[in-house]
Amino acid sequence: MKRQTLIALGVALILGLIAVLLANTYLSGRERQLASTEQSRGMVRIAVASMPLAYGNDITADKVKFVQYPAASLPPGAYKSLQELLPQGKRRVALRPILVNQPLLAADLSGEGQNASIAALLPDGMRALTVRINDVSGVAGFVKANDTVDVLITRTPIGGNGSGPQVTDVLLQNVRVIAMGTDAVGADGKPSPTNSTTLEVNPLDAQKLVLGQQLGQLSLALRKPGEEQNIPKVETVSLADLRYSYYGSLPPGARPPAAAEVAPAAAPVVKVNRPRPVIVRRAVEAVPSTSRVSVTRGMESRDYEVGGYAQ
Repeated sequence: MKRQTLIALGVALILGLIAVLLANTYLSGRERQLASTEQSRGMVRIAVASMPLAYGNDITADKVKFVQYPAASLPPGAYKSLQELLPQGKRRVALRPILVNQPLLAADLSGEGQNASIAALLPDGMRALTVRINDVSGVAGFVKANDTVDVLITRTPIGGNGSGPQVTDVLLQNVRVIAMGTDAVGADGKPSPTNSTTLEVNPLDAQKLVLGQQLGQLSLALRKPGEEQNIPKVETVSLADLRYSYYGSLPPGARPPAAAEVAPAAAPVVKVNRPRPVIVRRAVEAVPSTSRVSVTRGMESRDYEVGGYAQ
C-alpha cells in the first residue's frame, strides 16, 4: 500500500473520530438543554412500562421507557433514571399487574435484588392463606388476582353421623384473591384452571377456611367488588331446596296459594223501555142472518136477497 493511501486513511479516521465526538457532545448538550427546559416548564422524565407486566415478571431495560410527567403531579416512588430503577447487577420484579405507560413505582416493585413476595402486598392485620379448589369450583380459571369472591362450603350437616344429605353454606363474603395457583394464564393467553388459590383474609377467617377444608369442599363464586354486594342474611341450602322450581320458588313445605276462581263475566243486560202496543178494540157487528147478492147485467144491476132458508 502506498504511503499516500495510508496517510489518507489515517486522516479520514481522525476526522471520523472528531465528527463522532462533536456529534456526541452536541447531542448530550441538546439533551441537557431539553431537560433543563422541561424542568423549567414543570416536567420531569420518569420510568413507565413499555409493555404489560404480570405479577412476578422481571423488570428489564427493554420493558421500560421514559416519558415526560408533570412535576407537580409526580407520584411518590417514581424512578427518574434507569440506574436508579435497575442498579448494576440487581433485579426487580413486579408485585402486581402493571399496564402499558403506567408509571413504575416503588410500591409496585420488589426491592433491589429481591424476588416477588406476597407478604409485601398484604395490608396490616391481614393474612394470606392458600386453599384447595378444583377447576370447576374455581370458576374454570377465570378468577384472577385482585378479584373478589365468595367462599362456599359443601358439607354434611353438623351433628350427623357423616352420612346425611349434604348442605351448602356461604362461608366468607367479599374476599380478595391474591393469586390463583402459580400461573392463572396459559401459554396461549387463555385462562388456565388451577387447583389452589391464595386469599387475603383476617386471622379469624383464616381459621374458618382451614376448618372448612377439613369438613367439606370449598368453591368460589366470582362477584362484583364492593361491600354493598354482601348478602345480609345467608340461608343454608339443602337437597330439599333443589325442588323450589316445582312450586314456583317457594320454600320447602310451603304450598302455593289457591288460585282465585274467577267466574266468567256475564254479558251486560241492556234494558230498553219500549212503548206497549196500543190494543185497538173494535166492535164486532152482528152477522145478519141473510145476505144480499148484487148481479149486474150489462148496464143494469139488481140485488137479490139470499139465505134464511134455515129459519
